[in-house]
Amino acid sequence: MKGGHSGGDIHLGRGNANKILNRYLNRIAAKHDLYLCEIHGGNLRNAIPREAYAICAVPEDAKHDVRTEVNIFASEIENELAVTEPDLKLVLESESPREKAIDQDTTARLLKALYAVPHGVNAMSQDIPGLVETSTNLASIKMKPNHVIRIETSQRSSILSSRDDMANTVRAAFQLAGATVTFGDGYPGWKPNPHSAILQVASESYKRLFNVEPLVKAIHAGLECGLFLDKYPHLDMVSFGPTMTGVHSPDERMLIPTVDKFWKHLLDILAHIPAKK
Repeated sequence: MKGGHSGGDIHLGRGNANKILNRYLNRIAAKHDLYLCEIHGGNLRNAIPREAYAICAVPEDAKHDVRTEVNIFASEIENELAVTEPDLKLVLESESPREKAIDQDTTARLLKALYAVPHGVNAMSQDIPGLVETSTNLASIKMKPNHVIRIETSQRSSILSSRDDMANTVRAAFQLAGATVTFGDGYPGWKPNPHSAILQVASESYKRLFNVEPLVKAIHAGLECGLFLDKYPHLDMVSFGPTMTGVHSPDERMLIPTVDKFWKHLLDILAHIPAKK
């Protein structure tokens, strides 16, 4: 599928490969004995997973039903994501036998936890129309040696308490399944300041250089500015740069002509920063 940035693209309604794969596995497990041998999905913590796969075993007499179900399931998902994921693919293939599989109790708890864990936008900003305020991303599922399974998720919010609440929601789902849950350090948010002095300088510079009124936006994505502001709360900051598309995916691209444009803009901003009184 498309994947994308777990902040900048989370509102686009793209499919999460981990959620889709798990949805199908739950469907089969509800009807047949399913033995999970391998499962992998996603990669980066800050990317929407675009690929996922599982290797499973089912009884011989269930093979026909499994193939029928995948066709029905594929039709349903393609219909649900026809606009956002027109190139979505679901593939079912025969595999050579595996010697080991996860016990069915662990498999059931894993699949149900993955089903229960939310993914996507949780709340929109009440201050800035169209801006995502809080979201969560079921980022990756990795099976390590000896069938140790590591699952990574990420939560974002411009409100710290909302971010923590979303993280605790995810934690609760996994703890109910018997998983051990740990939190990373995370990083602080950066609240938009429409009255920023450096923002005014940057806006005036852009208009003077390119004769175009700049579009000033807040985004639902982590920026280093939040880390700087946490250590130096007196700083006034603005974030800008070349045009990027497909961030955190194999389709990531930078529009080369905008690099020179960015450089000229940066130099002009520096030349017009008022002297400190």
